[in-house]
Amino acid sequence: MPNIKSAKKELRKSVKRQKANNNVKANVRKLVKKNLKAITAKEAKVKEEIRKTIQAIDKMVKKGLVKKNTASRQKSKLQKKVNALK
Repeated sequence: MPNIKSAKKELRKSVKRQKANNNVKANVRKLVKKNLKAITAKEAKVKEEIRKTIQAIDKMVKKGLVKKNTASRQKSKLQKKVNALK
């Protein structure tokens, strides 16, 4: 536990940011799982859902939550599965 006033405030800020970042990551994981289910069910709206997921992944990269190559790998994995549907 920090003793200095500024350190206490910094701890509060970092905890708040951590919660927000974890929520963003959890939402992206939910979107990915939802898309994988839609792909296995061969739903018609898969392409629209994939687009939303890719946008969310790009936003994570922009915020610095995920590295660029990790995001590219995730997007590529999803896109390959969508392309295999055709």
